[in-house]
Amino acid sequence: MGIHLDWSNLINAQGVYRNVINHRSSSGMDSTIDYSKYTLDELIDVRENIDKDSYPDRFNEVNRLITELMLDKKQSVESSSDSTGCLGYVIGGMSFIPLIGVLFGIIAIIWGFKAKNSKLKYVGSAGILFTVILYGSLGYFGFVQEDGIYDELRATMAKTQLTGAVQAIEFYKVQNGQYPDSLETLQKSQPENSMVFLHDSTQVNIDEIKLYYYKVINENSYHIRSYGRDGLINTRDDILPTPIENVGLIADYQVVSGL
Repeated sequence: MGIHLDWSNLINAQGVYRNVINHRSSSGMDSTIDYSKYTLDELIDVRENIDKDSYPDRFNEVNRLITELMLDKKQSVESSSDSTGCLGYVIGGMSFIPLIGVLFGIIAIIWGFKAKNSKLKYVGSAGILFTVILYGSLGYFGFVQEDGIYDELRATMAKTQLTGAVQAIEFYKVQNGQYPDSLETLQKSQPENSMVFLHDSTQVNIDEIKLYYYKVINENSYHIRSYGRDGLINTRDDILPTPIENVGLIADYQVVSGL
């Protein structure tokens, strides 16, 4: 049976041994050894064999070089493990897209955990938080804050819709010879995809959809208005329709509270 020798390991061992021999042989000489050219394994071997009492400076130099090499090696490993490339941060940046960015934020956070990249986790979390703050603010200003810009927009919309409702009521009379007895009746008479909107746009309570207030005064006149934000009739935030001549609308009709 033949004997197989691992020449590479043998050569490396000879190299380490040669360095140790050179170090020991030069111990009694004044020449300075350039340890900066040694590998980490060679430096460790030198440290184990050097006479630190006789050569404290050399011992300290070897320790310093070993520490530097080990730190460089650790930083290199951490840099390699933390690297996520540009794609990770692109996905993290997309997490700031309102609403749909939440999905990208979740992906960025998961990626950050797998790659052990704290920055990517923070970016993904910040993107999700941005969406929460944005829609939370819109919800507050749109449904909670009173007398804000959204209330003004809803009031303007109500004015426009009331004008459209008046036209639909007048057209209903032309077709049926009388005004509709309720807005529900008028709504049923409208064609599919009608552009006549009878739901009170000032209402912020989406759980209770309310039609505009409507009352037939007599066979020739009627009144319609918006309840306003508070949802109560005959209060200061009621929105009255724009007066129109030659129709049955009584725009300034005095509604009795509760009716």
